[in-house]
Amino acid sequence: MSGNTFKTFILLAGLSALLLLIGQALGGRSGLYFALFMAFIMNMVGYWFSDKIALAMSGAKEISVNQAPELHHMVEKLSVQASLPKPRVYMIPQDTPNAFATGRNPEHAAVAVTDGLLRILKPAELEGVLAHELAHIKNRDILISSVAAVIAGAISYMATMAQWGAFLGMGRGNDDEGRGGGNIISVLLMAIIAPMAAMLIQMAISRSREYQADATGARIVGVGRPLANALVKLENYNKQLPMQVNPAQAQMYIVNPLAAGGFTRLFSTHPPIQERVARLMAMEPINP
Repeated sequence: MSGNTFKTFILLAGLSALLLLIGQALGGRSGLYFALFMAFIMNMVGYWFSDKIALAMSGAKEISVNQAPELHHMVEKLSVQASLPKPRVYMIPQDTPNAFATGRNPEHAAVAVTDGLLRILKPAELEGVLAHELAHIKNRDILISSVAAVIAGAISYMATMAQWGAFLGMGRGNDDEGRGGGNIISVLLMAIIAPMAAMLIQMAISRSREYQADATGARIVGVGRPLANALVKLENYNKQLPMQVNPAQAQMYIVNPLAAGGFTRLFSTHPPIQERVARLMAMEPINP
């Protein structure tokens, strides 16, 4: 198990522990079970239709082999190298260079790239970006993100229940279901802090999966430098011309499509480009 994979499991365990803590302290067992059920239903719908939702929100349109033969050939070649079925190929009508992959499993996957990506990257750099997206598919990152979303969604739901419960007197004592004690202030503090902690853990999971996709993508093409060069270009372009995307979708893209700086970096779903580039360049000696 790689370091990033182990870190992801630790973070998922942290989310689970946080869910159990707030459920036991604020909602009791019945409240916890109900919140889990509701969050599971909502996120399963999102999981099964995640590709359609993501592609529709980005404005992506599926393109045929005749419309983009070179792009399709590159995706097909890299899919063979990655031992994956060829995903569907989509184009996003935006000048800012970026890309993302979606789909619940390798058999139901899609890769979407912007118009700008094809214009600014050299062929080797484009291969690096596409390999990164195929790595997300290969590593089942959509599934991992969905599991994290289920748990984080349950935490948010429990926090909302707690806020209402605090006003109605919940948290003033124990009951037969094992609700935790404490006064209204402590209940409200937990209801506010728990969702923030869940969001930070969820973002840490996303950053960990980006590192893993970089490494897997580099192994697919056999070298890390082209992807490293592409990341630098994409970072610069996205800073100058941020994309018009739903913030909830930002984590899907290979680089952050939104303008961010200063304190907001704490809430970034992407690791620093400098660190990603350094890790990719460190792979060079073992990838002839």
